[in-house]
Amino acid sequence: MITRIVPQLWRQIFSRVVTNVFPAVHMPPSLTEALSDPATPPNPPVPVGGRFRGRLHYDRSKCIGCRLCIKVCPANATDYQADEKKIVIHNDRCCFCAQCTEICPVKCLTMSETYMISSYVRKENIVTDSGPIAASPR
Repeated sequence: MITRIVPQLWRQIFSRVVTNVFPAVHMPPSLTEALSDPATPPNPPVPVGGRFRGRLHYDRSKCIGCRLCIKVCPANATDYQADEKKIVIHNDRCCFCAQCTEICPVKCLTMSETYMISSYVRKENIVTDSGPIAASPR
């Protein structure tokens, strides 16, 4: 068993870090105060790769209402609005598999570089239109 663990340990020791490091060296008494202190700026985010799958970007003007994205979504993250013949994306349900982006015939769905999408209000993660593709904030 140890002979199987050692090679894995060496690979992880010398591999590149792909997560964001904690913004402070030591845990401060108040994280809110530490993040707002200009003397200690937070660490910059780790750059994302070319095939990164972040939040879904939906260009409503391109959508033709074919519903193929709804059929392939394993997480039921897309709903159809019959009156408008458009879709609604529930990013709180999305598993970021990108199957909807691959099957979309008009490419109105794309994966963005936005990855900080947590919220206290679940309805904030429902997307009806992201607008034209632009540089997305992280």
